[in-house]
Amino acid sequence: MTTVSTQKDDRQIMSGRFARILRRPEVGAAVAALLIFTYFSSTTTAFLSTAGVSTWLYSSSLFGVLAVAGALLMIGGEFDLSVGAMTGTTGLIVGIMTTEYGTNIWLSIILALIFALSIGAANAYISMKTGVPSFIVTLAALFILQGANLAITKLLTGTVSIQGMSDVTGYDSAKAIFGSTLNFGGMDIKISIVWWLAVTVVASWVLLRTRTGNWIFGVGGAFTSARQVGIPVVKVRMGLFMATSAAGWLVGMLQLFGVSTVQATTGLGQEFSYVICAVVGGCLLTGGYGSAIGAAVGALIYGMTLQGIVFAQWDNNWLKLFLGVLLLLAVLVNLYVRRRAGDRS
Repeated sequence: MTTVSTQKDDRQIMSGRFARILRRPEVGAAVAALLIFTYFSSTTTAFLSTAGVSTWLYSSSLFGVLAVAGALLMIGGEFDLSVGAMTGTTGLIVGIMTTEYGTNIWLSIILALIFALSIGAANAYISMKTGVPSFIVTLAALFILQGANLAITKLLTGTVSIQGMSDVTGYDSAKAIFGSTLNFGGMDIKISIVWWLAVTVVASWVLLRTRTGNWIFGVGGAFTSARQVGIPVVKVRMGLFMATSAAGWLVGMLQLFGVSTVQATTGLGQEFSYVICAVVGGCLLTGGYGSAIGAAVGALIYGMTLQGIVFAQWDNNWLKLFLGVLLLLAVLVNLYVRRRAGDRS
């Protein structure tokens, strides 16, 4: 009698493993990051200098905090275009309250956080209550915040920037948390990089190891089905909007205490940068798919490119062209990879 072996062919095993690797949202971004790192490392010596590495890591960290939070929101099926302006708004709140009215610096920081959370909650409530797409709701919030940043700051201070933060009582204690510099291997590392890594780790843990993470994927991938099986979709999306606004507050504090000043135009023009980082990192615009690590790698790509172009002495206008091409390629590659992975499963 002939026995039939149930052992899988080696090619099937390798194909299955390859398909599982391809399904990881961050794989494409990791390959792109490696290519960009290799290119700029080979074309300019400044890129790999200690000052150069700390510069593009710092730039990546500011984009990374918001990209990771924005990625969770995108996985949940929503967008928030107001977080860029939120970085400037929260910094201005702290700056005006402390320098103009003598408010305790930590009280000002907490009040700025409460304001950010309330805007996030308002965005979520309006979008879910009225059915207006979050893209439109947060775009409106973006214009409101940008206008308020300019008009109110000028009304209260007579200028569009806040100076003299370093003279405020308690500034040093706040700077230690949000603006200090650490020495690591002979390289000066901004504490914002530590915050970036911490946010990425926490977000990854939430997505992959908690029930809330399953809810986020469920709400973004199949909203109606998620509601039917009892997932608290309103609470999930409310929490995601508030977390994204809190990330905007955090970046606002990192910028404020990193340079000791804030402009009313801070965050202006960065509305889509975080979305680009998340999409390049593997998030789908339709929701239900993506990763926090991928978004962090997408921010690393942005930071390396932003500073690499400067080090290579290119015309800065090439940055927008590069980002547009990168975004289009990321969408196409993610679509192709998912289809190929599905065929091999």
